This record gives sequence, structure tokens and C-alpha cells, in this order.
Amino acid sequence: MPEIGTIRAATPPVVVITSNRTREIHDALKRRCLYHWIDYPDFEKEYQILRAKAPDASERLSREVVGFVQELRRGELYKFPGVAETLDWMSALTALDQEELTESVIDETLGVLLKYRDDIEKVQGQTVREIVQVLRKSAALAE
Repeated sequence: MPEIGTIRAATPPVVVITSNRTREIHDALKRRCLYHWIDYPDFEKEYQILRAKAPDASERLSREVVGFVQELRRGELYKFPGVAETLDWMSALTALDQEELTESVIDETLGVLLKYRDDIEKVQGQTVREIVQVLRKSAALAE
């Protein structure tokens, strides 16, 4: 620091740098790092996270929300929703007193889940309908 000089740590710090690939990390920094890819969680893991963070939400809504997000991640979007967006979406849905996903409530709340206008426009309408049909079909098979 120009004003007070060099400060040295007694123990070298461990620094964790995360990237969702929306900004490029410079090659010089990458060469000095260990790389570890952490993929999105599978359905069961994300469901358990959601139940732990939103225990008051209905089991049906929790399963539908995780199922919907998992289906979105199979598509082609600029930015897939992360677990944080899943949790935020569940908070919004429970604040709206939702017990299950409907096409209209999904279309109205996609901005909580998806952060780019092009992604929202791509998913609204037909894609939402198709995913809801898949969710209903898999729920019927599970019963």
C-alpha cells in the first residue's frame, strides 16, 4: 500500500476465486491457481438443500421447483440458474402463497430465476408449458 508500505501475512492466505464464466479470468491468474469444477447438484442434493433452507414450503412445491430448475439446466440458456436462484425463487413463490407451480405463476416470476431478458423470453410460454407437463407426468408416475 503506497501510503503505509508493504504488509506481509504471518501465514500465506488461501484465496478461493469463483467464476460462473460470465467474466473471463486472466491467463496469468489461472496459471497460479488450482482448478476445480463444481457442477450443479443433482435433483436429490438440490432438493435436500431447498428443504433445509425453506422447510415451510410444501413438499410438492419443493419437488416441482427443483424439477423445473433441473429441466431448465438441460436447455440452452445464456446463464443457467444456480442453487441461490432456486432458493430465491422458492422464497418468492412461498411469499405468493403458492402450493404448486402453475404456468402463469412461473411466467410471472421467471425474473427471480433467470437473470437475462433473452433467457426469460426463450422460456416463457411454450417451454414453461412443456416443462410443467414433464413435471406432472413424472409426479403421476411416482404415485
